[in-house]
Amino acid sequence: MRKVSLVLAGAIAGAGLTGLATQTGLLSSTSAVAASAEVYRSLNLFGDIFEKIRTDYVEKPDEQKLIEAAINGMVSSLDPHSAFLDAKSFRDMDIDMRGQFGGLGIEVTMEDGVLKVAKPIRDTPAAKAGILAGDIIRQIDGDEVKGLSLNQAVEKMRGIINTQVKLKIERAKSEPLEFTLTRSNIVVPAVEERAEGDVGYIRIGTFSEQTYEGLRKGIEKLNAEIGADKLKGYIIDLRNNRGGRLDQSVLVSDAFLERGKIVSTRGRNAEETQVFNAKSGDLTKGKPVVVLINGSSASAAEIVAGALQDHKRATVMGSRSFGKGSVQTVIRLGDQGGLRLTTARYYTPSGNSIQAKGITPDIEIIQDVPAELKDKVENKGEASLKGHLRSGDGKEEQSGSASYVPADASKDTQLIAALNLLRGVKKDTAAAAPNAPAQTPEAPKADAAPSEAPKPN
Repeated sequence: MRKVSLVLAGAIAGAGLTGLATQTGLLSSTSAVAASAEVYRSLNLFGDIFEKIRTDYVEKPDEQKLIEAAINGMVSSLDPHSAFLDAKSFRDMDIDMRGQFGGLGIEVTMEDGVLKVAKPIRDTPAAKAGILAGDIIRQIDGDEVKGLSLNQAVEKMRGIINTQVKLKIERAKSEPLEFTLTRSNIVVPAVEERAEGDVGYIRIGTFSEQTYEGLRKGIEKLNAEIGADKLKGYIIDLRNNRGGRLDQSVLVSDAFLERGKIVSTRGRNAEETQVFNAKSGDLTKGKPVVVLINGSSASAAEIVAGALQDHKRATVMGSRSFGKGSVQTVIRLGDQGGLRLTTARYYTPSGNSIQAKGITPDIEIIQDVPAELKDKVENKGEASLKGHLRSGDGKEEQSGSASYVPADASKDTQLIAALNLLRGVKKDTAAAAPNAPAQTPEAPKADAAPSEAPKPN
């Protein structure tokens, strides 16, 4: 088996391995030698052009930027998920994968250039200081937020633990407020749970290092809170989950399965095929499970939905998922950053490719979108991305679906249908027949809202 530094199954995801493979096969055929010669002639051409720009361009160019631009151009020509990561981007990705960093504990969004608090994370400096959802951050350490991107604003708030940050905040019906916060180690909860009466609701927001452990604790907490004899089942909400680590998606799937294949990955060479199987032990003790997905459920989230659907362990509800069925390997390049390279497609236990098709729910529920958001909600899936990989099985590609989820649970058609299904309420589930929109009716995330996806800091 080839060894690599990090294997990704999501938009930014991976399973940690070590090392890097090298290929030592000799070019033996005449055609191979000719092809190799042509490649080296092209590389010489690149060198000639680089030298000409370096010496004769009207202004002295930044040579490092020229090289990075050339690398980015080469890698971006492959597919939408392969990329060269400079040192900073590599560090940011590592932070996202670990799910913890030095910061304040605020999830923020950028809406029309305005930095808004989506929510403070409990038991963090922000929550303890009294920062509230809906607060608008106008200044960070005396600098205006206006003109900054979401990532730039988040970067200014993150930093070394025990250092301070000053925020100027605008709050409705209040004079401007100023907070001085001390950064601490922030662990972003990948899993959030709550009791919905006699049903356990578990939202998995991302697949980071924290996910499986968060799921295990969430199941234990709900089982104790509701009572094993009263608990009707579990809703696993994967809506707007853009993916994450491959190993965590395998562990989450395994949490509900006793045996069988979870997912397989197939690369360019047959010997690189990997199969991940479940081990004995269902954390829910066989309780019914409903998995919710939508157009922004991608990659690692699709692995879980596909595995539980194929094994008939869960009923998948919602709308068609994104369709990212490829695996990325991240190769560290010393202190220069890393290369995120698509190295395999993955397949559900039944052998279906998700790539550019997504997961079709067992019961399709179309969520109503408010009139003011309809022109801002896009139904783009993997198949709409320029340069995307083909499915690999020759089957027809499928478009994506909407990814709007209402903040008001009473208007969440998909959640209501899932609760009714687990409780056996036939009068409501009748409207949720397969492939038929429901007749009755978490904050917008990803491409489902007029703002960028909430980002913790």
